[in-house]
Amino acid sequence: MKIIADKKKQENIVEYILYLYRMEDLIRAYHFDMQEVEKYVLGHQKVDARDRSESLNWLKGMARDMKEIGIQEKGHLPHVQRVVDQLASIHWELIRTDPTYFALYKKTQSHLLSLISEAGDEDPGHEVQLYIHTLYGLLLSKLNGRKAAEEILEAASCFGDALAYLNAVYMKAKPNPSLN
Repeated sequence: MKIIADKKKQENIVEYILYLYRMEDLIRAYHFDMQEVEKYVLGHQKVDARDRSESLNWLKGMARDMKEIGIQEKGHLPHVQRVVDQLASIHWELIRTDPTYFALYKKTQSHLLSLISEAGDEDPGHEVQLYIHTLYGLLLSKLNGRKAAEEILEAASCFGDALAYLNAVYMKAKPNPSLN
């Protein structure tokens, strides 16, 4: 699992974020019981003992960090949120300077407004956070065998296009993604 995260971090930062969200939720689903995670999750992985041990230690570290900062029920690890915020900074810069990205952004606006209005009093976060949360919600729906509403599928398509562009800019700007 750690190997997968490391590979995603080097190849596609948005997939990396979504994967870490999934790992956070996996830890929550097992109520931070790492013996259960080891037995029911890692026990079914087709990896060697070294990779299994490395993944368990990685997940234990995530669980410890989640407890320390009080995100046992919801929220994201600070290092994950920092990456999302970096993408948001790129997003705001590209809106001002890149006509191609601006065209992608314009296609997301009606969906963003709809999601913001649905959030009511809850703070939905910045636009990139909404993009990612929508894709993550769609991923969870698929994993749980539920069909998403057509509006969500349309939003996810537009958000995915914007995130793909942001990912390309982010990855190009990193001299060596494996060092970050």
